[in-house]
This record gives sequence, structure tokens and C-alpha cells, in this order.
Amino acid sequence: MAKLNHEQAGLSKDDVLKMFETMLEARMIDERMWLLNRAGKIPFVISCQGQEAAQVGASMALDRDVDYVLPYYRDLGVVLHFGMTARDIMMSAFAKPEDPNSGGRQMPGHFGQKKNRIVTGSSPVTTQVPHAVGIALAAKMQGDELVAFTTFGEGSSNQGDFHEGINFASVHDLPVIFMVENNKYAISVPQEKQLNVEKVSDRAKAYGIHGETVDGNDPVAVYQAVKNARERALSGEGPSLIETVSYRLTPHSSDDDDSTYRSKAEVEAAKAIDSIHTFGEYLRANGLMDEETEAEIRGKLRRMINQATDEAEEAPFASPDTLEQFVYGEV
Repeated sequence: MAKLNHEQAGLSKDDVLKMFETMLEARMIDERMWLLNRAGKIPFVISCQGQEAAQVGASMALDRDVDYVLPYYRDLGVVLHFGMTARDIMMSAFAKPEDPNSGGRQMPGHFGQKKNRIVTGSSPVTTQVPHAVGIALAAKMQGDELVAFTTFGEGSSNQGDFHEGINFASVHDLPVIFMVENNKYAISVPQEKQLNVEKVSDRAKAYGIHGETVDGNDPVAVYQAVKNARERALSGEGPSLIETVSYRLTPHSSDDDDSTYRSKAEVEAAKAIDSIHTFGEYLRANGLMDEETEAEIRGKLRRMINQATDEAEEAPFASPDTLEQFVYGEV
């Protein structure tokens, strides 16, 4: 599956097994949230399915002790690697006060956790891009050895925040990595109706920075691309624009009917190269994981997700007298 062998990328057996486990954890949490939504227990899901390889491959190339991540709403794989737990995610899905993102005040996908340097996102798309640039500017001014890593969909590369942020970062040679998770659709709008360039990474040329496109279904390739981008950023070579190409396997959200704009055959073709299956095949073919090991991983994750779901469902809702907290200024 992987064109680049994991050993060539400097990854050990334990590394790639952890990579697969985090990808699978994101997938299984996402699948559980869809079931809960359809059962009427949680109000909303916006899915990571199909993009886990890009998310986990990229985040594993970063330094969790110093780097900042500014994820977009699908980035379950990123935030899990950076320290969020299945319990955290379920508390958010059930809108309970123990939700670390917002105390149950925001819809799922608005990730934020200060202790793990996960910077809170906003509902308008692409606002995380200039925020990442600001963090990178502060790091450069203070002489800190870190990078800011931000992600967004290909539709967001058409927003003003993208162009202003990437231009400022380029001019000032800032240590920031922009990663476009190209899943082929901006809600219902296909790529050919969004862009008049072959690749989103082609836009890097206009800003004088490094740009490249990698297979978003290959976590090792994404890992290598982001690792190289981080090294360039820390050596003063400025930002990079990395495009990962995959496919969104679910509707845009639990409120979307994707049958109105794409065919079942198209979705089934994408499922045939789903990274959960193809990376699993790579691990088995290279003697890194057998059926017993995979079953152990799945069993451990299932027990953890079951427990997280039960705890979140049973947790109390916030008291009504906290309604105005963090909304109005307090004396």
C-alpha cells in the first residue's frame, strides 16, 4: 500500500502499529457517534471517515510537547494523537459539561484543549489559518523552536483567510504548516467546480513557498511530507502547503443527504481504497500485524469506546444557572 516503506521514513514497528490504532480509534468513535445520532441520542455528527490516514500520519510527524495544532472540524485523528480521549469526544457529542472543548456549549468538531496545545476552532471555516500564522509569528519573535500546524478542506483554500494567512506567513518565513485535506467535496460542491488548478498545492507557487500533494490514504507518505515540512520550518525556510488527497466516505454531516450530488458507485469505489483497510493490508503483508493482534486492538478500542459512551450518556447536563457563564463579562 505504502509507496514509501515505513522504515525508510524512520518509523518502527511500534510506530506504525500505533498509527494504525489511532486511525482505527478515530474510525470506531466516528461510527459509534453515527449510531448514537440515528438513535436520537446525540444531535449531530461531522465525520472523519476516509481522512484518518492523513490526520494521524501528519500529527505523528509533529512534536506533541511543543507544537500547536489548529484543527478543522473533521480532525478527530489529529486531536486523538495530541491527547484527547474517547471520553472527551463523547462528552462533547452528548453536550455534557465535562466536554473539554467547550463544556458542552458547542457543537461537535469544535476541538480545543489548552493543556494539549489544541487551539479552539470557530464555526466559520478557515479562521484557524490566520490564527496558526499568529502563533507562528509569536514563536519566531520569541525564538521558540516550534511549529504551528493547521488543517482545512480544499473548499477553504478559496476563502480569504487562507490567502491572507499564507501570504503573511510566506513574507515573514514563519514556522507554520498548512495542510489541505482534499476530500473532493466542499459540502456538495465537487472539486472541479471549486478550483481551476489541478492541485491545491499548485497555489503554493503564487506565494513562493513549498507545496506538494501526497496520497491521503497513505499515512506513511503524509508522515514523511509533514516531517520534512517541520524540518524546513525550524531551519528558517518558512511555511509549507501540503495537500493530502483522499475521499469523504460519509455525507458532509448527519444532516446531509449526499445521494443528491454523488452516486453510490462513486462512494463504493472510494471505500475500496479506504486507508483503514489498505494500511491494515500493508501491516499484515510486511509481518507487522497479524489477525490476532488486530483483534486485540479492536477489542481494546471497543471496550474503551463502550465505557466512554456509557459515562457520557449517564453524566449530568450542565445546571441552568451556568447558562450565562463565559458569555457576558463578569465583575
